[in-house]
Amino acid sequence: MEHVTIYGRSSCGFCVRARQLCEVKGIPFTYVDMIEEGMSKADIAEKIGRPVHTVPQILAGEYYIGGSDEFVRYLSAQEARAN
Repeated sequence: MEHVTIYGRSSCGFCVRARQLCEVKGIPFTYVDMIEEGMSKADIAEKIGRPVHTVPQILAGEYYIGGSDEFVRYLSAQEARAN
C-alpha cells in the first residue's frame, strides 16, 4: 500500500483511530499534527485542493481518501482486492 498521510489533531478521536489502523495493519504513514505544525483547515484545503470541514484528512500517496470513515472503507476495499 502507498504511504498514507494523515492530517489531524491529537485531541481528535477519529484521528487517533486512523493512526491506530495504520499501525495495526503495518501501513507506512506520516501523521501531521495540525496544532503542532501551526496549520489551519484552510492550509490543508490548499494542499488537497478541496474545502476541509473536519479532521482527519487522509491521503494515500497523492490520492485523496477523505476522513476516518472513508479511510476504513478504503482499507476494506484494498483488502478485498488483495484476496
